[in-house]
Amino acid sequence: MEADRQGSGAAADNNKTSGEQDASKTDVPEDFDIDMENPETEKAAVAIQSQFRKFQKKKRVEKS
Repeated sequence: MEADRQGSGAAADNNKTSGEQDASKTDVPEDFDIDMENPETEKAAVAIQSQFRKFQKKKRVEKS
């Protein structure tokens, strides 16, 4: 699953200037709302948290 995400995230944005990054963050509408009661939202949140925990664990292991 990690191989699917190569080239995404912060590493892919290295060619942008800081001004361009700030502008892209403001493109999200203020009324952007996520239905927290939706079962699909919960599944997505669990998957994101799982990947983040794996990342944190890997980060700690590399630090040691």
